[in-house]
Amino acid sequence: MAALRTPETGCPWDLQQDFTSITPYTLEEAYEVTDAIERGDMDDLKEELGDLLLQVVFHARMAEEADLFAFDDVVDAIVDKMIRRHPHVFGNGDAVNPEAVRQSWEEIKAQEKAKKGKAASDSLMDDIPLALPGLSRAVKIQNRAARIGFDWPDIEPVFDKLQEEIDEVREAIKGGSADAIEDEIGDLLFVVANIARHLKIDPEKAVRRTNGKFISRFKHLEALAAQSDKQTLSLEELEAFWQAAKKAEKDA
Repeated sequence: MAALRTPETGCPWDLQQDFTSITPYTLEEAYEVTDAIERGDMDDLKEELGDLLLQVVFHARMAEEADLFAFDDVVDAIVDKMIRRHPHVFGNGDAVNPEAVRQSWEEIKAQEKAKKGKAASDSLMDDIPLALPGLSRAVKIQNRAARIGFDWPDIEPVFDKLQEEIDEVREAIKGGSADAIEDEIGDLLFVVANIARHLKIDPEKAVRRTNGKFISRFKHLEALAAQSDKQTLSLEELEAFWQAAKKAEKDA
């Protein structure tokens, strides 16, 4: 990376990049790691982890050029943090279950912020990253609220809330305001994320799975449609192909 970033002899594209321009690639590589894991492709995972590591090296190199920090500093920082936040492993802590570990983790995070001169957060919501995917951020928000008991005790009332939000979407559609419709669709998705959370399902993973399933079935539909003599097909005919694709999927 140092060679790629060396002026005059380096790569023109790499030299042109900065932290902001590289960020989308960093996110993309993280998602490709996730994709490889979900597909169970370990060879691909090895490659994608390398691509993600390259992003870390890229950011660290740009920081080193600006005399901010270097790659070794990044490694040292995370090693120190993991030791510090696991006193039950590396020290005299006594966390005996995941919930105790989480509580200890949060307490140590608060101590770290205080040492850095950062004021304690006024809200449980203050440090939830804005860059998280929407559904993942919704679940994190809901989990934070649940810490103080602001949560449904079981899943049944959440289904009632889901129907309420569906009705409000319909009302917004009647009103014709795009802003109101967007607002209500957001509320609906937030409740769907809450249902997933109560069932201990990752909504982002669930929707990625559905996206993959739709693409697979649609490709089957396309193959069937290509065998038709018709130039255009009705919705009913396309639906019949879709049902055939679903059946083929089940029979496979």
